Amino acid sequence: MSVPSHSFPSKYEPKTYWDDRARRFAAQGEGLAAVCSYGMPAYYNGLTHLAQRLALARWLRVRPGTRVLDVGCGVGRWSRLLASRRAVVTGVDLSGEMIAEAERRAARAGVAHRCRFLVQDAAALDVGGTFDLVLAVTVLQHILDPAALSEAVERMADHLAPGGRAVLLEAAPASLSTRCDSTVFKARTRAAYLRLFSAHGLTLRALTGVDPAPFKPWLLPRLRSLPKPLATPAIAAVTALSAPVDLPFGRIATARSWHAVFVLERERLVRPRISYTARGQCA
Repeated sequence: MSVPSHSFPSKYEPKTYWDDRARRFAAQGEGLAAVCSYGMPAYYNGLTHLAQRLALARWLRVRPGTRVLDVGCGVGRWSRLLASRRAVVTGVDLSGEMIAEAERRAARAGVAHRCRFLVQDAAALDVGGTFDLVLAVTVLQHILDPAALSEAVERMADHLAPGGRAVLLEAAPASLSTRCDSTVFKARTRAAYLRLFSAHGLTLRALTGVDPAPFKPWLLPRLRSLPKPLATPAIAAVTALSAPVDLPFGRIATARSWHAVFVLERERLVRPRISYTARGQCA
């Protein structure tokens, strides 16, 4: 097992960064190192994926024919799952390398006929039509520019059909913490996200947790300063300690969770109330 030696770029150019991650890791195993923690061992990212899948399970029970937009689809792990349940899925990602791998994996899984994959920036999202489910997993936390973040949320809201649902899983601690922030990642509080969603006409219907164990957020900022003889067992220990907390309690220990699942709906348009004067004229 290797310990991540990658240092984050001094200047974050998202497309270049994610294309590079895809070239390094997307074709390896389940491709989780390309879309979860950078270059971490398979068992560490496997735990991350399993905790996310358990947190999302309730919200990904779709009927055949459900129209799904998977924003920041990466290697297509959620797109393939939903297509296997006979949803009609559009997956978009900024990285053409990720999209190419998503297409290959969908073909191997036999669900390519229910998937289409497009290279698009979330902040300029325009795939035509609306969707019953808009899904984004650990996407907004990598959009650092406030204007681009706001635009991405607006574009996702615009693609949500009446009566549809947006399900967003993001690093969103209950209180502000910058210890894991880097040039490619920013943890915003869940209150900050809720204000952003409300500003774009999205109403919260449910909020659940993912990973309440404190060990991974403690380890990651320190990992690259640890010598390899200490880093390797530290990763193993943190994984072992996190699993019995995150897997059974992730969904219910929301207040302590580092990540959160936001389940949102579009606010219905309300017609302005018209009052009348005594003469019957509009006031």
